[in-house]
Amino acid sequence: MNDYMLFAIAMIPVLWLIVSLGVLKMPAHKTCSFTVILTLAIAIICWRMKFIDGITATVEGMAIALWPILLVIVAALFTYNLAVETKTMDVIKKMLSSITTDKRIQVLILAWGFGGFLEAVAGYGTAVAIPASILASLGFNPLFAAVICLLANTVPTAFGALGIPVTTLATVTGLEVVHLSYVTSIQLAGFIVLIPFLLVILTEKSIKALKGVVGITLVSGITFAVPQVFIAKYLGADLPALVASICSMACTILMAKAMNKEKVETKEDKIGLKEGVLAWLPYILLCGLILIASPLVPSINSLLAKASSNIHIYTGDATSTTAFSWINTPGMMILIATFIAGLIQKLKFTYMLDVLKRTVIQLKTSFITIMSIVAISKIMSHSGMTSSISFGLCVITGSFYPLIAPLLGAIGTFVTGSDTSANILFGALQTEAAKSLSIDPYWIAAANTAGATAGKMISPQSIAIATSATGLIGSEGKILSTTVKYCLGYVIILGLIVYFGGGILTLF
Repeated sequence: MNDYMLFAIAMIPVLWLIVSLGVLKMPAHKTCSFTVILTLAIAIICWRMKFIDGITATVEGMAIALWPILLVIVAALFTYNLAVETKTMDVIKKMLSSITTDKRIQVLILAWGFGGFLEAVAGYGTAVAIPASILASLGFNPLFAAVICLLANTVPTAFGALGIPVTTLATVTGLEVVHLSYVTSIQLAGFIVLIPFLLVILTEKSIKALKGVVGITLVSGITFAVPQVFIAKYLGADLPALVASICSMACTILMAKAMNKEKVETKEDKIGLKEGVLAWLPYILLCGLILIASPLVPSINSLLAKASSNIHIYTGDATSTTAFSWINTPGMMILIATFIAGLIQKLKFTYMLDVLKRTVIQLKTSFITIMSIVAISKIMSHSGMTSSISFGLCVITGSFYPLIAPLLGAIGTFVTGSDTSANILFGALQTEAAKSLSIDPYWIAAANTAGATAGKMISPQSIAIATSATGLIGSEGKILSTTVKYCLGYVIILGLIVYFGGGILTLF
């Protein structure tokens, strides 16, 4: 078969997922499990993948889905469910209301600032699951909470989990990581300023929603964008999103408090320091544990790294192993933080275990959905289907390739659910295409990461996390049909920036 035919066939699972979820509104767990069989059949028939290799690729995907992805979802929702049952979520609501009762600003603080921070330190869905569940508890429509957190969890993912996507891209392409970080931050800077405005407009479904909050919205974006560019340029990939999200969240809260200074708190409304700290304790401990266990503290990070295993699952490659970190993974950190916080709050261990058990039962269909999605990504990757998609796009577009370079990154995230995986899949190809077209490889490689951030909002994996966190399991199609138009707009604008803006770095 020629490149065009292979490209068309390889796109079948991707297109089917979009149509079945977004148009036919089929339940995600049903269509995703069917798509595993469809993808496996295509890989065996058209790419001559051995049956045993297809099965082991599926098992590998399911294992990765269980640990660490589903672990994060279970842990995040467990933390939320425990807070609801112990009424500490009511305390959190009151504290947020004391900062502001304006839903537009609450979205900026939680979905944008807090979500960006969680993405920076943890990733793996925490930035969607935790803020979405809190927003839903504050009275936001659960569907809106899911959508708004998916939209917010785009640009921070480039430097998520302490910069893993960009550092991985630098490794697979042989590019210098600090300059690559800087180029990526430049491509994303405009989106970082604009997305808070989009979040505010969507909160009240009208551009009139900006009235009275233009200043705080602008500050929320600029205080994220400027520190990220600065840190990326001089320090590399590890800290841009972490520093930027803290700056944005702090400035937004300070401005919100200043705007809300006329509010008179009654005795009933006032939350004491001890009560407030206890309510937020799981999240405080989580942030502390993740930072301590991160590469920022090398001694502890290397010690925890020993509690890991490399397991050979996929039979198609004798050297292929799947790495599992048993302690230093976000899901475990959330569970540890929540259990410690619960014990400090004087909750019985058996009671917490019961809440955890009920949480797992609550997410049973999410297990099917996410295990299926990751299995699909592994089958496509190991069989060569994803490579056929990338090569096909190169052949079809020719000199216009920079226009679709971000689209390739978005497809990578749609299929895998991960910016990092999208960079592994397509990073080297992007730089090879850039060299053949005499374009700066840093500019095109960065476009892959930037495009991959757009794919986060339509990734079935991310959507499944959002529906699990907000109690909307079965509504994946509604969410996809909402986010897909924003994803298309994002990718089109980014494609134009990449195509026409190759010389933009000379301005900085």
